[in-house]
Amino acid sequence: MTAPSHAAPSRAVSLPLLLGVLGVVYGDIGTSPLYALRAALLHFSADGIERWEILGILSLIIWSLILTVTVKYVLFVLRADNKGEGGILALMALAQRIARSERSRTVVMMLGIVGACLFFGDGVITPAISVLSAMEGLKVASPVFEPLIIPGSVLILVALFLVQFRGTGSMGAIFGPVMAVWFGTLGLLGLAELVKEPEVLTAFSPHHAIAFCVHYRLAAFIAFGSVVLAVTGAEALYADMGHFGRRPIQIAWTFYVLPALALNYLGQGALLLSDPAALENPFFLLAPEFLRLPLVVLATVATVIASQSMISGAFSIGRQCVQLGFLPRLSVRHTSETEEGQIYLPQINFALLAGVLVLVLSFHTSDNLAAAYGIAVTGTFVCTSSLALLVFRRQFGWPAPLVGLVFIPLLLLDLSFFLSNVLKIPEGGWVPLVLGAALFVLMHTWKRGRDLLFSRFRQDSLPLKSFLARLPQSRTIRVPGIAVFMTGQADYVPGALLHNLKHNKVLHERVLFVTVLNEDVPQVGPDRRREASELAPGIHRVILRYGFQESPNIPRELEGLREDGVAFEAMQASYFLGRETLVAAVVPKMSHWRQWLFTLMARNAVPATEFFRIPSDRVVELGVRVAI
Repeated sequence: MTAPSHAAPSRAVSLPLLLGVLGVVYGDIGTSPLYALRAALLHFSADGIERWEILGILSLIIWSLILTVTVKYVLFVLRADNKGEGGILALMALAQRIARSERSRTVVMMLGIVGACLFFGDGVITPAISVLSAMEGLKVASPVFEPLIIPGSVLILVALFLVQFRGTGSMGAIFGPVMAVWFGTLGLLGLAELVKEPEVLTAFSPHHAIAFCVHYRLAAFIAFGSVVLAVTGAEALYADMGHFGRRPIQIAWTFYVLPALALNYLGQGALLLSDPAALENPFFLLAPEFLRLPLVVLATVATVIASQSMISGAFSIGRQCVQLGFLPRLSVRHTSETEEGQIYLPQINFALLAGVLVLVLSFHTSDNLAAAYGIAVTGTFVCTSSLALLVFRRQFGWPAPLVGLVFIPLLLLDLSFFLSNVLKIPEGGWVPLVLGAALFVLMHTWKRGRDLLFSRFRQDSLPLKSFLARLPQSRTIRVPGIAVFMTGQADYVPGALLHNLKHNKVLHERVLFVTVLNEDVPQVGPDRRREASELAPGIHRVILRYGFQESPNIPRELEGLREDGVAFEAMQASYFLGRETLVAAVVPKMSHWRQWLFTLMARNAVPATEFFRIPSDRVVELGVRVAI
């Protein structure tokens, strides 16, 4: 087995780094004990639950943690980094490089888009189910608090989303220590009950899981849909790798998070072995009565942190989708002057808030939401395993038998989880599917529309070489100043320039054709950011490259052209942009409804001036009609 040649250098593992991992990476999976075991056992509680059923479900949960999280993600998938970055879109970009045909590149792209769409569906459900499950501890502490569960959950969620514009920097300082306390509490609560029923330790033997599945067959398969709730958040290990590096994530999981989770699940199982009636809420009933209210407070804080992690992840995925051309330009606001990754996307933030509130007010309880939760998570698992299989075979050169031995069983396990959740579609599993399908249509329509748009530009535009060859004979009047023409086609004359010549009949003394290229790497180094070449006296072509985790800043980069010997004065520059008006072609290449959708998305895209951070008082916009 060979490691990726492009892996980022490993970071020194320190206590602050490990605390950061606990606070950001493991928030979601760390709150799963609030509902996972109870949701799985409820399938078999109609006529009471027996000891072997408890041990069987426990064994399934423990081995899911071992196989899906430890083996799949910690041991293998974390190796597949894209220059140190992880996540479904980073893996998609890595897989596209080694795809051998246009068809395989399209399949890889589809897997990446589907995974990203399901991630957003997960991002809507996670805050709702996490906060609801924590607030439901109030009725365990005292039935008098039950009417406060829904209003309290709504209040906490609204407050959480409304403070997102401040960024996670100020909140992040306490996330790690709080989650360290949370995992410590999970372990201690489980250990205290475990010593009373040591028989529960036999759940580590897979024979309990196998016997359970053989006995129940279809019912056990259905229960898989709830068992997978124990590993929700596993994708965060991979998605957040760029923030912390591989080793801190592996160490935190192996030596602290996994033992704490296993102890808590075993403790809940031990409590149920001695008192099956504790199925009402086995997590909170682990605590002595006088500690239940403080535990509700701690659980609520932990679920807010888990929700924050998912929201921040949605912002990152949203920006990646924009940079990779799957979504129109969105407003990206940087909440830190030093940390590039701390961003706030208001459109995504309020879309998530609306979705979360609809779910809380529609489903009312975490048990009801559990049916909607698993399908988004397991769908992302399947996409990740499929892409990883391709990357490990072709990028890392693993032998086909080894790839099959490692990833085929893991993919089959993911498919089992996914198919078991498909059975829950009538109960609520349709929610993430509807969300994912809607996002997929939006992303695919935008990608297709932009491809057609660029194709039309190339067809209708004048090649740059031809324009430059004719320029000396055209006797065009040159006027003082700098004209910056933004163009997505570096080899063609921008329509804005042709319209300017047609109407104003002048050309500036200095002209810059600026093209922004988005590459399939997280970040582009300073040595590759700018590329300037002189095409004719006073006319330069400038290529600016950005990774999918970066936000463009055109004026800042143009200021740096002086280092490359190109004279640029910001106060003399005017930026010429083309504003496209989309019309239907005589023979349209998109259906009418998709044309309408693409036009709607284009009209509501963030203006290029804001997205590229161009001063609005130095912009000239010229209209262009484009038929697609």
